[in-house]
Amino acid sequence: MVVGKDTRLSGYMMESALVAGFTSVGMDVVMVGPMPTPAIAMLVQSMRADLGVMISASHNPFQDNGLKLFGPDGYKLSDEDELAIEKLLDSEVELVPSEKIGRARRIEDARGRYIHFAKSSFPDHLRLDGLKIVIDCAHGAAYNVAPEALWELGADVVPIGVTPTGININDNVGSTAPKLLQEVVVDSGANIGIALDGDADRLIVVDQKGQLVDGDQLMALIGTSWASSGILRGGGVVATVMSNLGLERFLEGKGLELIRTSVGDRYVLETMRERGYNVGGEQSGHIILSDYATTGDGLVAALQVLACLVESGKPASELLRQFEPLPQLLKNVRFEEGEPLEAASVKSAIADGEARLNGTGRILIRKSGTEPLIRVMAEGEDEALVAQVVDSICDAVRAA
Repeated sequence: MVVGKDTRLSGYMMESALVAGFTSVGMDVVMVGPMPTPAIAMLVQSMRADLGVMISASHNPFQDNGLKLFGPDGYKLSDEDELAIEKLLDSEVELVPSEKIGRARRIEDARGRYIHFAKSSFPDHLRLDGLKIVIDCAHGAAYNVAPEALWELGADVVPIGVTPTGININDNVGSTAPKLLQEVVVDSGANIGIALDGDADRLIVVDQKGQLVDGDQLMALIGTSWASSGILRGGGVVATVMSNLGLERFLEGKGLELIRTSVGDRYVLETMRERGYNVGGEQSGHIILSDYATTGDGLVAALQVLACLVESGKPASELLRQFEPLPQLLKNVRFEEGEPLEAASVKSAIADGEARLNGTGRILIRKSGTEPLIRVMAEGEDEALVAQVVDSICDAVRAA
């Protein structure tokens, strides 16, 4: 099996514990050190491993940590498999006889393997010569590989967020905190800025003016580019219910379809596999390009964006603004107990909001899967009306 990690201090402890546990039941373990999550998915396949484990809490602060599990095909394990594993945690573990204990080794060329893999997704006839690119690695797993890959392709690279201490991952850097990236792009006169998160499966872009570009715009760009090249499969793009209505209307105008799923990159990928699509993702920047990767890969997605930039010859601010997003507002309401969404008053507020939008927008209400929160989102053509609708529903949830 293959074990990787991001740069969190607790990763050392968890890596040691996992290696001890797996070898004690007879498994051989390969450790690759700090590597992006998509690199672990790739290495599981290329090394014919039975399992891949990425120790990471993604975009969360350093004190959090967790595990992402990949099967031998490089895809994340299903919800059912993960629940089955959790049940086994409380059961007796049968250790192997001492002569059958597994072996563990650390490989040093994993970084080079992943860089080669990522570069292979970039068109052979293109290079990044003449482009100044700021890359923010969030002091995370891609702090070595991402700047190196861009440099090897000819870019003038300005790296930030590349000095991990174990406790500074995602700390005012990376895709969830892009302010520093915006400032450096403008101050350095860069052509574009790229922000990854702690485990590098998420991407946010900044144009040369310092303006943010989210996952919806990136999916619009890659989807239409691939469609014009004849390599888009499925006739559209797969995204979640959170993606902006402007994306859906833009794709419809291009003769393409937007398929929506529940929130979570695993649901996007499941739908892509079931229906034969090869472009999907989330507004937050998880971009899945199944021609190249079995999970979201921030660097591979960034290289597709950069290929479009090189081929178009346009400035990033012109190329990356594919559509005008509709005003969208999301608010969270914390609750203590009960099921506030079942209250008649809340249902009435939602129905009233839908009537007020009158087909010019949409409402999405959902309970958080990790916190006691009700997430209330609305979007529409009238920004003031959207705000009024969200506030009225939030008030009803609080009262319930």
